[in-house]
Amino acid sequence: MDSGTLALIFPMLLVILANTMYNICAKSTPGDVDPFATLIVTYFIAMIITVILFFAIARPENALFELSKINWTSIVLGVAIVGLETGYILIYRAGWNVSNASVVANICLACTLLVVGYVVYKENISLTQILGIIICIIGLILVTK
Repeated sequence: MDSGTLALIFPMLLVILANTMYNICAKSTPGDVDPFATLIVTYFIAMIITVILFFAIARPENALFELSKINWTSIVLGVAIVGLETGYILIYRAGWNVSNASVVANICLACTLLVVGYVVYKENISLTQILGIIICIIGLILVTK
């Protein structure tokens, strides 16, 4: 496998593995613990891992320079992550099955991002993508029945 193929496949495999672990953990979070209490521990662990990886990959002498390049997206991403994680914990507490919740959420997300891509980033929407949205909608109906 050449480095170009690996550069395409590795991040996708990482997302699939991490998302699988994420949904298992969100579903397995005890129902009697406050969702924000569990997220405090989650973010603390994530922060430790992130700091270690940051200093392992970015040389320490470049740390301040790298941090100076951060813009509003880091703040909004933090807010989005809290919403995402809280949402998944609450979805599972509401009774969604692990086999359906992520599927429904991701299909809705894919359809939403298709529109966002068109409106915000001027990406083209093909006939195939429109057909894909229709198939996704039919899939949502079948999965949630």
